[in-house]
Amino acid sequence: MLHVGPGPRTLRRVPSLTVLYFAVARERAGTAREMLTLPPGATVADLLDALCSRHAALGPLRPHLRVAINEEFARGPEVRIPDGAEVALIPPVSGGAGADLVFRITDQPLSLDEVVRAVSSKGMGGVVTFTGVVRDETKGRRVVKLEYEAYASMAERKLAAIGAEVSARWPGAKVAIAHRVGTLQPSELAVVIAAAAPHRDAAFQACRHAIERLKQDAPIWKKEFFEDGVVWVGWGP
Repeated sequence: MLHVGPGPRTLRRVPSLTVLYFAVARERAGTAREMLTLPPGATVADLLDALCSRHAALGPLRPHLRVAINEEFARGPEVRIPDGAEVALIPPVSGGAGADLVFRITDQPLSLDEVVRAVSSKGMGGVVTFTGVVRDETKGRRVVKLEYEAYASMAERKLAAIGAEVSARWPGAKVAIAHRVGTLQPSELAVVIAAAAPHRDAAFQACRHAIERLKQDAPIWKKEFFEDGVVWVGWGP
């Protein structure tokens, strides 16, 4: 006699997430990447609860963290996290588009000429540049070196978004941005920006807008090494 058992059951899927940590969050968690499972329908708040429970050292950092889901900032703690998402903990950043434009995170020395060429054309009456150089001193403390770290793929998307903002706010304007990561010595270039517009006033404004927005939203971190200590810029000692 053939025995027929119960029909197939429907199992609730448990989301499996990839969690990325950067800068001070990576140091507090003791890892750069790990997998995490959460109940279906879990939110950003649930994610942070779970991670702070797993890594107690993240607790003091929690009020300062932003969460990115698939390389986009979550708009609030109630946002649900989709199954299989890549999430990143984004601590305070250091502050510190056409296909021909430059929006680049690189570990190679930077070229101001490259970003100037990317925005220059006959119709541009003004080209304004910004060059960020590693200083040898901060608030009276001698800087030995800097280490820049980035969530590179997301950072490049944010730089391109800044370029789109510039074009929308100042019609005809263009901007190109390159930022270096890795270990930098005093006098080396950390960031180069070029903004071009039909008129000089818009070019100046576009360049200022680009560097200020980069400081606000690009997931790039700076660690300063002094003779007497180390500091993550934007977070504190």
